[in-house]
Amino acid sequence: MNWHRHLPTVLACSLVAAGPGPLAAEQVLSGYEFIKPATRAMQDDEFENPGMLAVEQGMELFNHKPGGDGEACSACHGEEGERFDAKSLARYPVYEEAAGEIVTLQGRIRSCRENAGNEPLPANDPALIALETFVRNRAHGEAVNVQTDGPMAALIERGEALFNQRYGLIDMSCAHCHVFYPGQWIRGQRISQGQGNGFPAYRLDIGEMTNLEQRIQQCMTSMRAEPFAAGSDEIKQLGLYMMSRSNGLRIETPAVRY
Repeated sequence: MNWHRHLPTVLACSLVAAGPGPLAAEQVLSGYEFIKPATRAMQDDEFENPGMLAVEQGMELFNHKPGGDGEACSACHGEEGERFDAKSLARYPVYEEAAGEIVTLQGRIRSCRENAGNEPLPANDPALIALETFVRNRAHGEAVNVQTDGPMAALIERGEALFNQRYGLIDMSCAHCHVFYPGQWIRGQRISQGQGNGFPAYRLDIGEMTNLEQRIQQCMTSMRAEPFAAGSDEIKQLGLYMMSRSNGLRIETPAVRY
């Protein structure tokens, strides 16, 4: 199929003018490789990286003891999360056999908080994003290692189908940008492969922390499509597939992205 022929005319022309065709399929590259040098320097410097504020906020929440008989997260995992196993964190999202579903890192944090007597928080609440950022940061530098066999295989296949499905008025799929045109310039930024190893990440465009689920929703909105609901099967399957594509890449949370 001539994928380029099916792209919206204005976008297709701007991409073709930008440079060569898609990268080789075997080249798995972090979004870090596509951001500007100044943004890389910002991410690399803990004092300049704005995402580190979310790490600090998350740590405060992690050590907060609720009233009554509740316990702080740190009661089980240590004040700085030192009792976490980085390799286990690098496997999220995971498959929970008891529930028969995908469990994201934020989903695990939500359920653990509630089991410890904390007040329930809605999906992607700023406090949960901060906690997710702090916990994911405990595995900084660890290689992403999402399970791809067993019950995960069929779920990843569904996520791949969603990744290749066309959406919205723009009539494009995730693959159009992140498989066929990574490295091309659009609106002053280079298109990445859409890898998830840096999330939650600080987005310079909107000035706030964003996890992978929110980034998917933002992209769908840009495609003039109705985003998948937070916590829906579709967004979890799509997120799972995207994280499986990131296997082997180092966790960069909090990354800095445009």
